[in-house]
Amino acid sequence: MRALAALLLLAACTVSEAPAQVEAPAPIAPPAAPAPAPVPAALTLACAGAFTQGGVAVCRTLPGAQISIDGADVGAADAQGWALIGFNRQYGASARVIARANGAEASHTFEIVPREFDIQRIDGLPPQTVTPTDPAVLARIQREAAMKAEGFASEADITGFLDGFIWPVEGGRISGRWGGQRILNGVPNTPHFGVDIAVPTGTPIRAPAAGVVSFANPDMHYEGGLVFIDHGHGLITMYLHMSRLDVQAGQRVEQGQVIGAVGATGRATGPHLCWRMRWRERQLDPTVAIDGLAAARAQLLSAP
Repeated sequence: MRALAALLLLAACTVSEAPAQVEAPAPIAPPAAPAPAPVPAALTLACAGAFTQGGVAVCRTLPGAQISIDGADVGAADAQGWALIGFNRQYGASARVIARANGAEASHTFEIVPREFDIQRIDGLPPQTVTPTDPAVLARIQREAAMKAEGFASEADITGFLDGFIWPVEGGRISGRWGGQRILNGVPNTPHFGVDIAVPTGTPIRAPAAGVVSFANPDMHYEGGLVFIDHGHGLITMYLHMSRLDVQAGQRVEQGQVIGAVGATGRATGPHLCWRMRWRERQLDPTVAIDGLAAARAQLLSAP
């Protein structure tokens, strides 16, 4: 049941009739990073990024320090003192982040900005794509959930997120925003944890930052062509409904590298890219991460 629940959170997106007609900016590479700040030699804690529901932030602290958010352990800082933190859709008004090492601790409390989310109604979907009952289909869904769980478990020892993110496709329009309530064929569903960008089939998809491909499969029941990229520290981005995959699991990719092409495979009503992000089982908004990671680069990479 856990595997099936995990799958449903990654259930595929659709091009909707919702009034979300925002243009998606063309992917522009971020400026070159400033000279790296020295690795902290004492226990300090500095964090910068998007402190909002669905947001992600980067922290710098003593290498190896244990990081917690509101009492939940989220791992240790790496050998350069970098750590990631993220805030899911329903996160509360504040988050207390603590770094602990050698019996000491450093902490900060951050205000988490609330957001309002769309209500997205999509009708006319084939019932078996929304609530399948065929035993063979259900067995396939469970097999694919286990496959995706392996991809989500990846934790590459890299810091691709320090590149800052670029948009994975050029132009198009945002046909579905992150976090909106989905009502499929009149039945309330889980929130939409993707950003739908409507562009023609064949539009190249580019890696928003460096990473390692942790999953690649051209024919998933819900998602069709599906790729995961691990950007380090458990931050994984996902690309759904692809018509072509140009990468394979285990492959290293660089920012801006073409990983495949947009399509309408799986459960989709038209050609688009559904772009998703996940950090340690928390669903995050990749569009918020674009500005958040840019702020973190500017503030932390050049910090004295």
